[in-house]
This record gives sequence, C-alpha cells and structure tokens, in this order.
Amino acid sequence: MLVDGRARPKSWKLEGGEELEFEPPEAPRSTLEPEQMDLRIAYEDEHLLVVDKPAGLVVHPAPGHATGTLVHGLLALEPEGGEEPERPGIVHRLDRDTSGLLVVARSEAAHRRLQELVREREVEREYLALVAGRPRSRAGRIEAPVGRDRRDATRHSLDTDTPREAVTHFEVVELLRAHALLRVTLETGRTHQIRVHLEAIGLPVAGDPVYGRAGDLGLERQFLHAARLAFPHPVTGERIETESPLPADLLQALERARI
Repeated sequence: MLVDGRARPKSWKLEGGEELEFEPPEAPRSTLEPEQMDLRIAYEDEHLLVVDKPAGLVVHPAPGHATGTLVHGLLALEPEGGEEPERPGIVHRLDRDTSGLLVVARSEAAHRRLQELVREREVEREYLALVAGRPRSRAGRIEAPVGRDRRDATRHSLDTDTPREAVTHFEVVELLRAHALLRVTLETGRTHQIRVHLEAIGLPVAGDPVYGRAGDLGLERQFLHAARLAFPHPVTGERIETESPLPADLLQALERARI
C-alpha cells in the first residue's frame, strides 16, 4: 500500500486526508469441474432456477465431499453469485438426506436479491414431515433458539452456547395410528431446524438417525421433503410457485404408516 506515494507497513496509522493506492487481491478462482447428473429442474429462466434435489446429494463441496455435489451437477447451467467460489448461486441449502426444492441464482444481482428475500421472509419454504407420535394440536408455532449442542458438536439443539433465533410452524395434514404427516413452514433457516424443533416437542421425524427414529417404517433417511417453494421473482417481481411430489421411498413409508 502506498500512502501519499510512499510505501507504508500495514500497521501505519492514517491521520486523514492522505491519498491511498493499493492493488486489490485477485478474486479467488473456482476449481470446480462440471459433472453429469440427471437433475429435475422445476423452474428455469436466465436469472435463476429451482432444482428438485434428490436425497443423498450434498448441496455444495465440503470436507469429505470434494466432488459429486449438487453444485458440480449444476455447473453446466451456469449458477452464479455469492462470495464463496465453491458455492456459486447457492442461496439456501438442504441437508444431504432431505429431498426437494431449492432456488439457485444465475447472476450476482439475482443472488443478492434472493438473499434479501430470504432475510425479509418473502421466500415460502414448505416441507412435508412424517413424525412419530400424535401432535397435541392441529397446528402450532415453535419459537426456540437453535445452535450447536453444548456436548455434541455434530448435533444442533436448544441446549447451546450459540443460540440463534429459530421459528417453525406446523399443521397436521393426516393423523395416522402411530404417526402424523405434518406440513411445516419456516420463518428462519437454521441448520437442522425442523428436525431439532420437532424432536423438542416430542414429535421426532421418522427415519431420522440423529434426532428421530432411525429405520422407522423401513426408512433409510429422515422423512423430510421440501415440497413447495414460492417467492417473488428477484428481477421481475412475478410470483414464482413450484412444487415437488413425495419421492418413492417416502411414499412407501407413508403407506406403511397408514396400515
């Protein structure tokens, strides 16, 4: 950095009025390579796309998942936006074993506006969850801060030193003999929020190996599906509404729960 034409150390204190010259660092370059994936696209235009993510697919590269992520499969569709080169276009995420809809930006402007819509709670995220037990009411609101668990760093819980506001709404879609199918909507999007909140009120998600009942109804993953996503278009303002049907494994578990 030059101060009034002279090189100065980083610790140099400015008094005000000086002329500064510096060369910004190069933007980090992504090393991602596209991978062939058969993905269902629920909506697409030049600004964004809504993808129907299958269960078992990690959204973006992370330790232990350097390849084979949703981002790798989307690269040919030109996702863009965000400060992290390994997460181009990603606005929100789903857990690896949660299936369903998420929106991906195709430009920096669309990404920025979509993030604003999420913060302003203008993005409607609706899930279907099959839980063990019977709710005490037909509908409810769960408001309890969520953060990393005090004793187990791999879990999130209400017992945390890093609480963040979390609000979940639910309503009963179908009451079954030992289970209930719930429609769940989010005001906030904390890690594992739905699973943590439902466990906290005694309604663990069927099949959930961490917060619920692993193997319940023959499930190999949690019965949680992002079934509906609606939001105003970040450029035109037009309302976008997308839906995703329950995948076959969840439909089979639901039929078993009805017996």
